[in-house]
Amino acid sequence: MIDPRTPILVGVGQITDTTGQPSSDRSRVAFCTEAANLALADTKAAIGGHALGHEVDAIAVMEFFSDISPRFASPYGRSSNPPQSVANRLHAEPRQLLYSHSGGNMPQYLVNRFAEEIASGETNLALICGSELLRSTQNARKAGMKIDWNEDPGGGEPTRIGDPRWGFSEEEGRHELRAAIHFYPLLENAIRGGLKRDVSSHMKAMGKLFERLAAVARDNPLATRRKGYSAEALSTISDDNRWICFPYPRLMNANAIIDQAAAVLMTSVEKAREWGIPQDRWVFLHGCADGTDTWVVSERDRLDASPAIRGCARIALDMAGKKVADVDAFDLYSCFPSAVEVAMKEIGIAEDDPRPLSVTGGLPFFGGPGNNYVTHSIAEMVNVVRAKPGSFGMVTANGNYLTKHSAGLYSTEPTKGKWQRQAPKVFQAELDAGPKRRVETKPSGTGTIETYCVTYGKEAPERGYIVGRLDASGDRFVAMAPDDPALLTDMLTREQLGRKVSVSEVGGRNVFRTL
Repeated sequence: MIDPRTPILVGVGQITDTTGQPSSDRSRVAFCTEAANLALADTKAAIGGHALGHEVDAIAVMEFFSDISPRFASPYGRSSNPPQSVANRLHAEPRQLLYSHSGGNMPQYLVNRFAEEIASGETNLALICGSELLRSTQNARKAGMKIDWNEDPGGGEPTRIGDPRWGFSEEEGRHELRAAIHFYPLLENAIRGGLKRDVSSHMKAMGKLFERLAAVARDNPLATRRKGYSAEALSTISDDNRWICFPYPRLMNANAIIDQAAAVLMTSVEKAREWGIPQDRWVFLHGCADGTDTWVVSERDRLDASPAIRGCARIALDMAGKKVADVDAFDLYSCFPSAVEVAMKEIGIAEDDPRPLSVTGGLPFFGGPGNNYVTHSIAEMVNVVRAKPGSFGMVTANGNYLTKHSAGLYSTEPTKGKWQRQAPKVFQAELDAGPKRRVETKPSGTGTIETYCVTYGKEAPERGYIVGRLDASGDRFVAMAPDDPALLTDMLTREQLGRKVSVSEVGGRNVFRTL
């Protein structure tokens, strides 16, 4: 007997549009609703998707890129309450209207949260959805189109959910370190240092790793880059694969300029039976976990590790009574190679493990729709385990700069007994008690480079950044390269890890020079 309040995923929907023309009719919230209607139809409920839509009593929409970053701000307006806009289109009157704060972890975090609410009887039918229209926005701008996506659906302001803090410290921001394209390359060179690889061999290893994701995207009709890039093509600098921020060329970065939408529906076994949702639609959440690593990257004890990923995987597997070897497929968050490499190490997946590391093709090749990517990876994992009943699939989710983490373990095999999870605060207390590094904000003297990266313009390197250790105290510091093209060239052609530098404050920022 399956406990009637057991939470299950019952419907998923995904859309990737690579050719459609921008229009006022397809706003971000309208696109979300398209995916939601696909998820409703996917349930094959006896009462029909339209009627089931009326039953939705919790809606969570992932925060849109245009509401987060000035770089992606839309000139075409927005909904003042995205979940209410979706609810109106579904003719639903939900008890909960949630709009997430930024974080790629949020779709899995919300699956975990809604599973608890469903198990306790608090929620009956939850919808998690999101979309991005950066391709349409870019095309409309270029064409000078007049589009109106402004909408006031009523309902006031939505309830915000998630952690609203910026992912960088004041000290990091003072040195222009604020974005993923800075932090993940810094993490990557730290990983390379831990593996004791030179740049050339590590580039080849990254290419070999991402070749696996590109092969999945090649065979996925929903992927945006389907060329099936070889390891050599991925690791070789070319006109189509220029440097973005060393050591990452373009094709090792998440591809955000896409039009994609996805939705997931969750309910209880009891309600699924009441609504006539066939059991072949049911997917069970066997294990889950959430945890946050040391918030500030430069304060982390190790830059090539993630205690939160390790713990989330362990807790999810323990909850299910499973081992890593029992997992048939993974979708590891893949915004950059460093995210995949750290997850593999922490979970215990060998470099030559033949199991899928992604079921979508990953953010660089499938597409990187902002905070909503993991809604796609969950939806695709549902399809994967449905196609192989009894198999298990693990999804990992990552927000900020390898900071906020969530994990879920899925299968069509029913869970046993009452569904319950360990309170996330228990694991978070364990993480918070871990070691941190002190960062000196006014470093002076000599130190050693612990990691580094170099940002590129269209044709030449522009800025160099390091995280180092002071020789006198062992404290960490953050510093920038001076305006010196020769030094930037040197950073790209010579090994910098472990190199001695002098550091001092110049013009309100820490500046280093190699010794």
